[in-house]
Amino acid sequence: MKALVLSGGAGTRLRPITHTSAKQLVPVANKPVLFYGLESIADAGITDVGMIVGDTAEEIENAVGDGSKFGLRITYIPQERPLGLAHAVLIARDWLGDDDFVMYLGDNFIVGGITGLVDEFRRHRPDAQILLTHVADPRSFGVAELDASGQVIGLEEKPERPKSDLALVGVYLFTPAVHDAVRAVKPSWRGELEITHAIQHLIDSRADVRCTVIHGYWKDTGNVVDMLEVNRSVLEGIERRIDGEVDEASETIGRVVVEEGARISNSRIVGPAVIGAGTVVADSYVGPFTSVAENCRITDSELEFSIVLRDSSIDGVRRIESSLIGRHVEVTPAPSVPSAHRFVLGDHSKVQIHT
Repeated sequence: MKALVLSGGAGTRLRPITHTSAKQLVPVANKPVLFYGLESIADAGITDVGMIVGDTAEEIENAVGDGSKFGLRITYIPQERPLGLAHAVLIARDWLGDDDFVMYLGDNFIVGGITGLVDEFRRHRPDAQILLTHVADPRSFGVAELDASGQVIGLEEKPERPKSDLALVGVYLFTPAVHDAVRAVKPSWRGELEITHAIQHLIDSRADVRCTVIHGYWKDTGNVVDMLEVNRSVLEGIERRIDGEVDEASETIGRVVVEEGARISNSRIVGPAVIGAGTVVADSYVGPFTSVAENCRITDSELEFSIVLRDSSIDGVRRIESSLIGRHVEVTPAPSVPSAHRFVLGDHSKVQIHT
């Protein structure tokens, strides 16, 4: 069995972060979200991975390499434009051959991994198996309709009037039967070849399409709110570890990780929280559910429920919370006089100001 991991896409909902970084490499608890998916694939006993890459191919390849650090063999498959999930299957046809495969969206996060799902698929080997979960607003997802016996009878992509609240999770398992289905579908109104249409083609052809409704934790980390929520979930499972320097004037409470080379002085860290290697925290407070990446500097500031990417500095800021701060960012107080705001903001930024 193989795995097809989708790591293209523009990540428009995470702009401006994704103007300069692949959305799959934004870190959760100081580890790229893509890495959690690759680890889940390896844990399921799959070793051959085809990775669909687009404009951020070089960055993805530099981060993942040949896959050996995950116990995987990675083959990179370029996609000129993100033309839909079914298109990814289409262009991977030669590499997939006649093998069964799991398709995993590289910016999705599933607590507990996919081992049980893969084992179930191997036992029963339906033509397709999909994961579903209940969501509050299904209009942003592929949505499944089930009959009274729990059998999938219909799928719709981002419907205006959903027939259920069951959204497709970004993990799909297929036999080679899917290849005829992806060749049969036409582009949707979005101009994409939708995997929901391909699965619907299988259903209409009376193929064996099964579903598993999961009640655990799943997130599509495509926006800031979900990214912070996934970070919170992962941090809840960390164990306390102090490998860096913490002086006598500092206090670390609960599940706090201070990586080797980090220095904490005259500060209070309340877990769960992670302080990355080479980062300096001085005269500051870092509160729960916060990840600070490597080589950052937090000085005379307060930070909580946030993600700070590498090589950034926060100096003299009274309170920051529920924030995603990119790489090489400087955050400082604005001058009190004159009473004006001064910005250098990337495209598609969102700013909140107290007036």
